Amino acid sequence: MGSNGVGKSNLLESVEFLSQLKSFRAVNDKDLINYDEGKSIISAEIDFNHNIKIEISRQGSKKVYVNDCLLKKQSLVKNYLRSVCFSSNDINIIKSEPNFRRIWLDKVIAQLEPVYVELLGRYNKLLKQRSHYWRSNISKEHSSSTLIDSYDSQIAQIGTRIFRRRNRALRKLQPFIEFWHSHLSKSKEKIGIRFISTIHSIDNDNDDESKIMHLFTEKLIAQRNLEELTGKCSVGPHRDDIEFYINNASVKKFGSSGQQRTLTLALKMAELDLLRKTVNVDPILILDDVLAELDIVRQNLLLNAVGTDSQCLISATHLNKFHKSFVGDSQIIYL
Repeated sequence: MGSNGVGKSNLLESVEFLSQLKSFRAVNDKDLINYDEGKSIISAEIDFNHNIKIEISRQGSKKVYVNDCLLKKQSLVKNYLRSVCFSSNDINIIKSEPNFRRIWLDKVIAQLEPVYVELLGRYNKLLKQRSHYWRSNISKEHSSSTLIDSYDSQIAQIGTRIFRRRNRALRKLQPFIEFWHSHLSKSKEKIGIRFISTIHSIDNDNDDESKIMHLFTEKLIAQRNLEELTGKCSVGPHRDDIEFYINNASVKKFGSSGQQRTLTLALKMAELDLLRKTVNVDPILILDDVLAELDIVRQNLLLNAVGTDSQCLISATHLNKFHKSFVGDSQIIYL
C-alpha cells in the first residue's frame, strides 16, 4: 500500500523473480541491478526449512542458492516456490504480438515441468546456430548438407517436445479458462481457444511424437531455400501462436478493452487452478496494481474467488474500493 513510485511493484517483482527467475517488467536481468552497483541479491525465507537467494551480477550469469547451496540446475528453484503474477502489462497476452502468448504459456509449463526451461534454452541456441550457419560463408563454401541435416534432426526432436507440451498444457487450461471467464463476465459469451502451429495441425487423436517429428523434419527441409536467403527458420515453436475467441470472433481483433481485460484475468486464474491441481501446492497470487483497472463488480468477484486457498500479494494506492471484510482479514503494509 502506498502512492505511486514508492516501490510497491519492485517488492512484488522480487517475489516473482524468486519463483520464476524472470521479471514481469525487466527484459534483461541486469536491469534489476542498481545503476551504481555491480550486483544485486534477492533473498527470502520461504518456509521454516528453506531459504532462496539469487545473485545477479553485471559480470557473469546469475547464481541461485537454496539453503546456501548453489543449484546446478537453476530451474529446480521452481520446486520450492511457485507464483502466478497478474500485472497491467499482461493485457498484451491478448492484444499484442504472438511472442507475449508464447511467453505466457511457456511460464505455465515451466512451473509444471521445470525441465522445460532447459528444452527452450537448447531450442533457442540451435536456432541461433542455424541462423549463423546460413549467414556465414560455411553454407556457401561447402555443398554438403551434413551440418544442416544435423541441425534439422536436433531442432525437430526438441521442437516436437516443446510443441507437444504446449498443446497438452493449453488443453488442460481450457476448462479452467472457460469457468473463470464465465464467472468473471457474468455473461453467456462462449470462449474459444485455438493453438496455431507451423509444425502440425492440432488433432486430439494424433499426438504421436515420431510422426510429428517426421512431419517437422520434412517442413524444415522444404523451407531451406527460403531460409538460405533470409537466414530465418520459418517453421517451429518460435512461430507458434494462440487465438482466443468470444462467440467465434477474435478477441484480439474485435474484443472490447473490458472483454480483453476479463479474459486476461481468466487466463491467470486458470493458471493458478491448474498449478494447484497438478503439483498439489498453492502458488502465491501476485496482483500488481490491476484492481484499479477492474470495475467494482469484477474486483469483488476476483477477491472473493481468491479466498483463503492461496497467499495473495496485492499492490494498491488506496483501500476505499476494497470491501471492509477483505481489508479486515488482510495484512496491510505501507511503503
